[in-house]
Amino acid sequence: MALRFTGIDPDTPNGGSPTVWLEDEKAEIVIQGWLPDAGLLRTISETEWVPDHPIGVPDHEGVVRIPVRMIPALRKVCDDAERAGLWRAAEER
Repeated sequence: MALRFTGIDPDTPNGGSPTVWLEDEKAEIVIQGWLPDAGLLRTISETEWVPDHPIGVPDHEGVVRIPVRMIPALRKVCDDAERAGLWRAAEER
């Protein structure tokens, strides 16, 4: 696994905070964040965000929150992935 650290919440308290990595081999962005509260998770789980698409969060997926002050880290990980050519479909790489 080629996991590259990209950024951490600049206002990180106590060492446990939202973090962003780029995983080269699987061409994935990995995000550590805060778990949503029950109300937010309920809203996400009960809303049809895309017509005719199943609602809810599948058991193999999760929802995390990160602060908007991490926009620079998110931009950087997207730029890094694009520069590495990871944004293209796997068949094209």
